[in-house]
Amino acid sequence: MPKLKNHSGTKKRFKLTAKGHVRAQAAGKRHGMVNRPQKMKRNARGMMTLSPPDERIIVKNFLRVG
Repeated sequence: MPKLKNHSGTKKRFKLTAKGHVRAQAAGKRHGMVNRPQKMKRNARGMMTLSPPDERIIVKNFLRVG
């Protein structure tokens, strides 16, 4: 059986931290920013760590680390 490849789109959207947590961009920042509160726009800057259940899904199914 051939080796399984990582999901190319996932490699571009997520990064693993040194402890193995998954970091991702905040959702809801693509369009319609005029209608969103300034506080939401400010808090959605940068990257955030995913919750543990979401983390498991990404690592197991797409990044094939463990």
